[in-house]
Order: sequence, then structure tokens, then C-alpha cells
Amino acid sequence: MNKTIFTLITLAACALMLSGCATSQSGSSYSQGQAQREMNVRMGVVESVRSVTIEGTKSGAGSTVGGVIGGIAGSNVGGGERGSAVGTILGLVGGAVAGHAIEEGMTKKAGFEITIKFDNGSMSAITQEADEQFRIGDRVRVLSGGGKTRVSH
Repeated sequence: MNKTIFTLITLAACALMLSGCATSQSGSSYSQGQAQREMNVRMGVVESVRSVTIEGTKSGAGSTVGGVIGGIAGSNVGGGERGSAVGTILGLVGGAVAGHAIEEGMTKKAGFEITIKFDNGSMSAITQEADEQFRIGDRVRVLSGGGKTRVSH
């Protein structure tokens, strides 16, 4: 197998693995550090629900992998040493920009901003992934602990 093709396949596999590193902001997803930890529970009623977009991650991994792939691909474009160098630079920059956009786009999620009136009369708004449906008037519980807050039925 051609060394360049092998390198491109390896880098693409790395990009796919890195995309799996995105953290979830789901109401039903817990990290290992949150398991078996006590959480505070408050009860309340949903006052409003607004659809929002949760931005994708911007770790830099997409830019790095995209830049390397673009640089390798660009080095094969152009004639001679100078043409190859120009192709490498253009491929590097273009690949980094594309990789950044792909990483953010792949990790962007639909979410809800849920405003809750608690039994004690106070109110809060919590934003989380739209993995559970909430309606005005729903009785909900809000779990807080370990720096995370989530809403569930």
C-alpha cells in the first residue's frame, strides 16, 4: 500500500476516534465520576421550554488532524520542490479550517433550556440535550451535584 494512502487512512481513523471523545450534556448520561455520588434533588414545575443549540467541541483535534491530512494531500499537488511546498502549505491551512468545522459540526447537539419554578418559589433555567421531552406544567425533579445539573421526570 502506498505510504501516503496509509498515512491518510491512519489520520482519518484518529479523527473518528477523537470525535468520540465529545462529552455529553444529556439529562440521562452520567460520567464515571458522577456515578455513586450523592446529588441534591429539588422538585418543581416546568414554566417554559425553549429549543436551543448546544455548540460543538472546539478541542483543536479536528484542526490538527485536518491540517496534517491537508498538508500530506497538498504535498502531492504542484510540480517540483516549490510547487510541492506551496501545495503543502495550502493543504495544511485548508485542511485545518475544514477539520475545525467538521469537529464542531459533528459534536453540535439540539438542546432545551428548561425554566423551572421550584416548590419553594425560586426559579432556575437549566440547559441540556433534547433527549427527553418536557412540557409546560410537567412535574420534574432537578438533580444537582458534582458541577452538573439535570432535569428529569
